[in-house]
Amino acid sequence: MINPTVDLVIQFGLMFAIGAVLALALMAVSHRLAPTSRNPNKGQPYECGVLPQEDSRLPFNVHFYLVAVLFVLFDLEAVFMYPWALALRSIGLLGLVEMLIFIFILLVGYFYAWKKGVLEWE
Repeated sequence: MINPTVDLVIQFGLMFAIGAVLALALMAVSHRLAPTSRNPNKGQPYECGVLPQEDSRLPFNVHFYLVAVLFVLFDLEAVFMYPWALALRSIGLLGLVEMLIFIFILLVGYFYAWKKGVLEWE
């Protein structure tokens, strides 16, 4: 009789080997069946014939990042409020007070961002 630990290691190794072989086989088939182009312009940037005039890694304005962070923040607020609204009857007054505190903290952050001019698009 085989030790259960050794049996588990053999099963894990077998699954890993099957997964690796399958992944390599699928990559080989994909590489073999993929369409290829022998056009020399294929290696050029943008393929449209226009060469770039400057570096493509120019820094973005910080305003884009701030708006993105605010969007994620308020999107998460909506994600938290939906299950809270569904469970409001079962969580009672304590749940209502906690959500009001949560909304108050978010409103403080919103008004802070508004006062700093983050929401003004110039």
